[in-house]
Amino acid sequence: MLVLPFDAVLAGTSAEDFITRLLLDRYGAKGVVTGADFVFGKGRGGNVVTLADHARRLGFFTEMVAPVDDAEEVISSSRIREALQAGDCTAATHLLTRPFTVRNIVQHGDKNGRLLGFPTANLDMGQYLRPRYGIYAVTGKLPDGRILKGAANLGIRPSFDPPKELLEPHFFDFAEDLYGQEIDVAFHAFIRPEAKFDDMDALMAQIASDCDEAKRLLSDV
Repeated sequence: MLVLPFDAVLAGTSAEDFITRLLLDRYGAKGVVTGADFVFGKGRGGNVVTLADHARRLGFFTEMVAPVDDAEEVISSSRIREALQAGDCTAATHLLTRPFTVRNIVQHGDKNGRLLGFPTANLDMGQYLRPRYGIYAVTGKLPDGRILKGAANLGIRPSFDPPKELLEPHFFDFAEDLYGQEIDVAFHAFIRPEAKFDDMDALMAQIASDCDEAKRLLSDV
């Protein structure tokens, strides 16, 4: 899979250069499959008609894929983003056909979770879309293939200073060292928004309640 970063150079590439210089000369494309509303090139100057015209002249094939309709609306990346930003994991999973998943390397943190009795595996969100900040029921996939159930905080941790954005899954009945390992964290259900607590006892009680709720939500996973 090739991922082209949408930088100034790509944004300034004409539709014709996108086809000839990128798709054909650089990547050697033999065929191009797109959605019906596909546009490309500087100023959105190219579309499926442009692509088909070049294909006839330059000798590659094109195929247009019709929109997938889930009986409500056309499935689109915009709907998926909106669902995630609303914390609607059910809708996002339906549209993606899988739970939204973040993959990154577990990093060292401030050890606040360990002090509270709920150690976490801290992940930077990197370039991923940010779902709604809050507490989620999640599963984690380890490099060896094991699947763990847990509860995760995604956000800036308002009860701690300074604010720092992290994805912090706590995996149930798990005490192994994950530092430096690349893991997947899949979002299954939104539990509650982030909140600031007046003292650590209140925070610990809420985390325990969140974990109980996450276990309930993940009982069939």
